Amino acid sequence: MKIFNTLTRRKEEFVPLEEGKVKMYVCGPTVYNLIHIGNARPMIIFDTVRRYMEYKGYEVNYVSNFTDVDDKIIKKAIEEGVSAEEISTRYIKECKKDMADMNVKPATTAPQATQEIQGMIDMIQTLIDKGYAYPAADGTVYFRVKKFKEYGKLSHKNLDDLQSGFRSLKVSGEDQKEDPLDFVLWKPKKEGEPSWTSPWCDGRPGWHIECSVMSKKYLGEEIDIHAGGEDLIFPHHENEIAQSECCNGKIFARYWMHNGFLNIDNRKMSKSLGNFRTVRQIGEQYDLQVLRFFMLNAHYRSPLNFSADLMEAAKNSLERILEAAGKLSDRKDNGAAENITEEELALLKEAEGFVTKFEAAMDDDFNTADALAAIFELVKFANTNVDENSSREFAGGLYEELFKLSDVLGLKIEKKEEILDKEIEDLIQERQAARKAKDFQRADEIRDELLKKGIILKDTREGVKWQRA
Repeated sequence: MKIFNTLTRRKEEFVPLEEGKVKMYVCGPTVYNLIHIGNARPMIIFDTVRRYMEYKGYEVNYVSNFTDVDDKIIKKAIEEGVSAEEISTRYIKECKKDMADMNVKPATTAPQATQEIQGMIDMIQTLIDKGYAYPAADGTVYFRVKKFKEYGKLSHKNLDDLQSGFRSLKVSGEDQKEDPLDFVLWKPKKEGEPSWTSPWCDGRPGWHIECSVMSKKYLGEEIDIHAGGEDLIFPHHENEIAQSECCNGKIFARYWMHNGFLNIDNRKMSKSLGNFRTVRQIGEQYDLQVLRFFMLNAHYRSPLNFSADLMEAAKNSLERILEAAGKLSDRKDNGAAENITEEELALLKEAEGFVTKFEAAMDDDFNTADALAAIFELVKFANTNVDENSSREFAGGLYEELFKLSDVLGLKIEKKEEILDKEIEDLIQERQAARKAKDFQRADEIRDELLKKGIILKDTREGVKWQRA
């Protein structure tokens, strides 16, 4: 299995630190709003990496955090007149729901930054004791970038170029830095912000220190894979390396994986452009399995463009897999014969070639686009060779192969329970009654229940409309 390592800029054979085990850390979201489809890409991609590692027999310790103290969270809390904790708790819950709907497996551990403050204080103190960090007069603690001679090795940035870029960027507080490149490990509290007591001042941690501490606590000083979006390479992941390697005296992560950017209709996604899309909004139009298929239909390191046309194409392609799975499922339960024929045995043997193609694609830096192509070859093979005269064992064998490969990619191919029009109308009436009684939790539960069964609800001026996904 080969992985493209951002650190070395080449594909490398994956060799774990400990045989049969993988220690993997993926930077999670800052929880101040519903997650957007940019957040969804690394969630889906690295969940798929984990699934394939497990398919290959590895025991994967998968850690992905929630940043639950941040300027954006504090701003949202002030706007709503509630605590930052209330905001983060709310959106962690919503994030977990969206992840489940995308069939993203829960992390082995999903730590929250606010629950790991003491560990951050301890690491900062170690960095100070080793001379890699220093407190300023106001209690801010900075990391001495130039003391770490390998700074820039991940992003391949030159320190002299970075230095010249900072000369014209003097801002408040810069004059207390020893060097413009130095970055914050701890900062003093401001009025109305959450804060914690430290040896330097009451305040809160800088963003970068969080992941260094949580990775060390839950995975150890050295890990196999650290992953996230390519926007995190600099400065976040670069700073993580500096903190962790200076504190622990060891290589932090052996392999660095980064997914490419996501654009909307060929433009960068932003609220100002009006093209901001949350996962929840996409879920109102499509089963989120379609979003997952769409994300996997391109190599993870490639830029990806999101559009309505491409989502429709993804929906139609996924439907081909589901139709083939439905046909195989029906034949394995209701086949003409129970015992497999010699000819069918030969065909099953031939079908193993599609599994080989799938694994070859995934072994080559997780090329999910080519892995999906192998699945479609299997679908075509099944459609060609399975009919009303096929044995249950033959159809079942092909179904198991299709299920196995689809499951590695996190795609569900089981038949959804058929729901009748009267049942839908009854549930809609129950939802309307719940909304009238201000029981919004029950109303949302009904909407989500229908969505899982392939029914999309739309609230219009004329009332509630529904359609099958």
